[in-house]
Amino acid sequence: MQLTRNTAGPEETYRIGKMLGQKARPGQVYALTGDLGVGKTIFTKGFAEGLGVTEPVTSPTFTILQSYTDGRVPLYHFDVYRIEETEEMDEIGYEDCFYGDGVALVEWAEQIEELLPEDTVRIVIRKDPAEGADFREIRITAPDGVLPELYKKAQ
Repeated sequence: MQLTRNTAGPEETYRIGKMLGQKARPGQVYALTGDLGVGKTIFTKGFAEGLGVTEPVTSPTFTILQSYTDGRVPLYHFDVYRIEETEEMDEIGYEDCFYGDGVALVEWAEQIEELLPEDTVRIVIRKDPAEGADFREIRITAPDGVLPELYKKAQ
């Protein structure tokens, strides 16, 4: 299943993230990709709110992993921009996060493509300057049956 949504500002990007977070289930992995400044962290903040996370969400660029446990399920927020070798993910214990009781959201997921589970929900955010400074295209690709409620709501 693939779904594409265009947004005209950060509030809309946040709202789409929140909607996905509301539908997220334990054991799911979300791979988030896009250039610097496209709104990955804004999207993630919305996603966290959708899970019920109330503590401030920041990008874990230097720590690689930030865990939030105050929502309805734990959120494991990865920023793997600085990962040079996939073995670094072993040191962090990524498997417990990808295959555990929470939801994993990975910014810069293309850095660790070979570690992502087959049923990963993929989200690509891109800018198009011709459409305006705040325009974003958000493309969500998920295995069949993973996000049927979201698909129905968007049609």
